[in-house]
Amino acid sequence: MSTRKKAESTENELLLEKIRVGVSSCLLGQEVRFDGGHKRDNYLTGTLSSYFDFIPFCPEAAVGLGIPRQPIRLVRRGEEIRAVGVRTPELDPTDELAAFAERTARQLGEISGYILKKESPSCGMERVKIYNDKGMPERKGVGIYAGVLMQRLPLLPVEEEGRLGDAVLRENFIGRVFVYHRWQRLVREGVTANKLIEFHSDHKFLILSHHQKAYRELGRLVADAGGSDLDKRAGEYIAILMKALKRPAKPRQHVNVLEHLLGFLKGHLDKSDREEMVETIAQYREGLLPLIVPITLIRHHFRRHPDPYVMRQYYLSPHPKELMLRNSI
Repeated sequence: MSTRKKAESTENELLLEKIRVGVSSCLLGQEVRFDGGHKRDNYLTGTLSSYFDFIPFCPEAAVGLGIPRQPIRLVRRGEEIRAVGVRTPELDPTDELAAFAERTARQLGEISGYILKKESPSCGMERVKIYNDKGMPERKGVGIYAGVLMQRLPLLPVEEEGRLGDAVLRENFIGRVFVYHRWQRLVREGVTANKLIEFHSDHKFLILSHHQKAYRELGRLVADAGGSDLDKRAGEYIAILMKALKRPAKPRQHVNVLEHLLGFLKGHLDKSDREEMVETIAQYREGLLPLIVPITLIRHHFRRHPDPYVMRQYYLSPHPKELMLRNSI
């Protein structure tokens, strides 16, 4: 495949199929909340629904609490955190919620991400209120269902709908979903040493933008990919990768990658083009421009001066441009 066709394939594959993503049912507008209402999220049902095939779950309804129902909350009882009724503390569906999460984790099939309802005693990912024996809350909890689900599926990208309002966290989560989806496709096709090396090569600059230590560690793993027990090595690889990508890339890390990429254009750019590129990167570093500006400019130069290694880098096209995720970071 030619360099240009490879680059086009890298971009087009992002639009070929919808990616399966789990979601709290109320966020899609389903009337499953304790009061019979919903928490429809327009970003999910509008923008993201063009790319994600949402698989809805409502654990509280699934375990038979009814709609409408008495609200529940997290309560500390000794060393345990229990989900109990607000008005009737004898109501305690904690074990049922945990068991449903166990079953769901086993039966989910191939999903590539999960979006949870913030602050929910069943679905909250973090900072859920836990009430002490004096009735005072602390925002230190994790929803019962969410906690078990994340424990059983540690590689799965998970986020709350509220945190998706943060441009950096939004770009990070959606980027991880696309990476994990590509990994799942690789596993379906069958992991070989060559395919693992190719996967790593295509993601090198993306990894570097998140975590330099993981970048070096993954490089060493891939260098020994031809050794014994490839399945074990692949498992170690994806565990390190997904953990590294969970940490949002900082501007200085993006600058490092952009400067690395600029090095591939040495000898191709005239003085004015190079000075423009250097100035654009500097303005991004100083917060005067969003990341999409230096990315767009450097992509322009690589279209004029194609490099087989660079043009296949997912760093340049980690998610569909229509999502405009790098326009605000």
